[in-house]
Amino acid sequence: MIEWFLAGLAAIVLAPTVTELARPRMGPKARQSAPGEFANLSRGATHYQWFGPEGGPLVVCVHGLTTPSFVWEGIAPRLAKAGYRVLTYDLYGRGFSDRPRSAQEAEFFTAQLEELLEHLGVTDRFSLVCYSMGGSIGACYAAQHPERVKNLILLAPAGMGHDLGPVARLVVNYGGFGRWLFMAMYGRSFRQGTETERDLPSSVPDIVNRQQNELRYRGFRGAVLASMRGILDRDSEDEHRAIAESDLPVLAIWGREDEVIPISGMGKLAEWNRKAEHEVIEGAGHALAYSHSDEVVGLLLSALETSQK
Repeated sequence: MIEWFLAGLAAIVLAPTVTELARPRMGPKARQSAPGEFANLSRGATHYQWFGPEGGPLVVCVHGLTTPSFVWEGIAPRLAKAGYRVLTYDLYGRGFSDRPRSAQEAEFFTAQLEELLEHLGVTDRFSLVCYSMGGSIGACYAAQHPERVKNLILLAPAGMGHDLGPVARLVVNYGGFGRWLFMAMYGRSFRQGTETERDLPSSVPDIVNRQQNELRYRGFRGAVLASMRGILDRDSEDEHRAIAESDLPVLAIWGREDEVIPISGMGKLAEWNRKAEHEVIEGAGHALAYSHSDEVVGLLLSALETSQK
């Protein structure tokens, strides 16, 4: 009897790992449908895409925790139509980029951006547009390189000390058990969360199915967990105070109904950087980048035009 119990327990413990190893890697077959190009960087291949005319004012877009660069499909072409040269790319662990096993602290992501810009020969100053977790990445990059950034535009930005809830705290704080729990439960949780957005208007075609498709590939779950334990497990106060001292223009755009990055974060950012400007989109939740892209594009174009003067 005890042998059967131990065998059953071992099966339960090992199931998330075995299931993860059975998933396909992100490789040439999966990348056959990828638009854009790839850059071979120090930690692996990074998928990127250009929009707009060469020589136009440069805009670099950084996506968030779980939705890759296709989140910009309702925004980047419209900025391009207005004459901007827009660069989007997939963070490691997401989209068509590689999934290196690594702690995902700020340096992990800023190094990817620095290497990508070097690979592409980008030397001009640019506007940095960042969504959700990308807001933490953008704040870190801008604080380190204020001379390279014209202005920083944040959509529902992370880094204000938001609380992801008791289960997320358990996952973050309890090493091996937290990882097991996450790998066992996250797929169902992610599907349920994205399903709630299926009836939202969206400027990105089939976005819910494309989000859920990320779960098919090995390494996505691990990347999300590494980010939760890394860059998302801290606030960006030091970075935003440094940005304020550098006089870099900052615009933060918030969704009034955002339950992931609550609008209360606006108060913290205002405390850390009194020069930052804020806009609130009424009726918008955390999906504002694609559910309210008309309003977002209008605010972006206004801010970008100001930065060109």
